[in-house]
Formats: sequence, C-alpha cells, structure tokens
Amino acid sequence: MEENAESRLTSHKVPARLPVQDILEDASAGLIDAPRFMPPKYFYDERGSQLFDAICETREYYPTRTEEALLQVCARDIIEQLRPDHIVEFGSGTARKTRHLFDACDRAGETTSYWPFDVCEEMLRDSGQQLVEEYEWLQVNALVGDYHGGLAGLPPREGRCLYLFLGGTIGNFTGEEAAAFLDEVRAIMRPGDGLLLGADRVKDAGVLHAAYNDESGVTARFNLNLLQVLNRELDAEFCDTNFEHRALFNAEASQIEMYLVSRCRQSVHIGALDRTLELEDGERILTEISRKFTPARLESLLNDAGLAIQRHFEPDNGWFSLVLAGPEGGPVTQS
Repeated sequence: MEENAESRLTSHKVPARLPVQDILEDASAGLIDAPRFMPPKYFYDERGSQLFDAICETREYYPTRTEEALLQVCARDIIEQLRPDHIVEFGSGTARKTRHLFDACDRAGETTSYWPFDVCEEMLRDSGQQLVEEYEWLQVNALVGDYHGGLAGLPPREGRCLYLFLGGTIGNFTGEEAAAFLDEVRAIMRPGDGLLLGADRVKDAGVLHAAYNDESGVTARFNLNLLQVLNRELDAEFCDTNFEHRALFNAEASQIEMYLVSRCRQSVHIGALDRTLELEDGERILTEISRKFTPARLESLLNDAGLAIQRHFEPDNGWFSLVLAGPEGGPVTQS
C-alpha cells in the first residue's frame, strides 16, 4: 500500500550551537554608531519575501533564472554522479529550484529524502506538504532553525548526502563568514558526500548595477521594507519617505553594496533600544553585500575549507557558477 503523504513529512528543531543574535542585538550593534548596518536576514518578512519573488521576475535580475536554467541542465548529471540518499538544503525557502533535482531522481529511478533547513516552520511545512504530494516517493524532514547557529545539531543521517547552498547566498557573507560556514559544512561531510554551491560571478558593472536597481523599483521597495520590519519589531519610528534605496558595485571589493540613504537630517527613535538615532542628510545604512567571484577565487575559497571542485557548471556567458565540491578531490570538469 502506498504510504500516505502526511506520514512522509516530519519536522525537527535544530538547536543553535553557536551564538545567534536577534534583531534587538543586531540593531544595537549595527545602528547606534556609524558606519551603520543591519544583516540582510531581516528583509524576509511576509512582504519582503513576496517582494524578493517579484525581484526574481524582473528583466534585470539575472541570478535566479540563470541558476535555475543551469540546474535544469545539470541536475541529471549531479544525481547520477552522486546518487544521494539525502539532500540537505541550507536556506531552502520554497524549494522552487530544488525540484529540478527531484525530477532528475524521478527520471533516474533514484529515491532520496529531503532535509530543508530554514527559520520559518510554517513555510517549511507548506512547501514540504506540496513536495510530498508532488513526489510520491519523497520523504521530507524539515529542519527548523538558523544555520548561522551552526550545523553540529543536525539530526544524524545514514548514507550519502548532497548538501545544497544555492542562490548565490555565499556572496552575502563576508570573507570570514564564508570561510567559517564552509569549514562547518566540511566538518559534517563524509567521503562520497557532495556540496552543490551557487555563486554569482564578476561581470560588467553595468549588468550588476541594473540587477540591483531595476527600473520598476521592486528592489527599492524590498530594501525600504526593512524599515517597516524595524518599526514593527523594535517599536521604531522610521519614515520610509525619508530614505532612498541605493545599490552600487564596489569594484575593489568585487561586491554589490546595498544601502538605505537618509534624504534629510533626521532623528529616529527606536523604542526597544530607548535610543534616538541622529542621521545626517546622505548618511547610509548598509543592508546587504553581494560578493561576486571569479572561478579562481571560488576554487580558492573551497580549497581553503578542505573541499575540491569535482564539477563546474556555468552558462556560455560565464555569469554564474554551480560547483559540485567534495572532501575527496577529483578532476574538475567544465560544463
């Protein structure tokens, strides 16, 4: 008898083994003194998540559709090479792109279990329910937690694992944060496991500028929505009409930097901190970095963590990289 869908969906709380600051602590550390900043994880409330989905549909924003097109082409090769018993995805979201790997499992006659790891339990359960209904063989074990809190608390898994870190999210980390995260991933990998990593590439500055400053203003609304998150969560008094979105490419650091820029001299009270920010006209709050990689820098980052690239998939224009890396080395194949 076919196993019912409900029995193939479970959830697990993943305890943080490393300190994870909450929004109050991050605001205290990042907003009180210049240079001011907030981590990008606070973009993704319900409205922010909807706006990001809209960003992905804009003409200028190439990363999502480029990565998805690569996955569509290379998923079968990845599944046939690794034949994973488990697929573990960090920052899984709605698993939209991951379905290409499940389709490849279907075609190859492979069964695997899926371990999506994200902070929102409701989103994980909703997307997990859709997945077990779409794929009658799939077991979904949702992992509720923040991967910034460490990976040592993940439940045990027997068999070969394919770890996913897609979307170019590695570029939102500083160099030190990226190195620390990949060290953690390497620590939980065993011989035969693989890491599929998506990374955006260095390219023409005009292309990058357009991707983060779309003509329809969706990215601007996404960035400004952070102020509403701060107002709601911290009893703050930010007025979004007093700020403007600005994204620029820092060529020296090879990264996009996204800011909220004060349009006037203003005072902003934050009730939860019992502090008032005094902002000058033109003063900036850094809300996100998005680092861009060359193939050599990407390989060096992985090698420093004890990982070797086994397959490298890229489009003809070289705008994005999907790399399959493992702890055991092996020849690099350009695809």
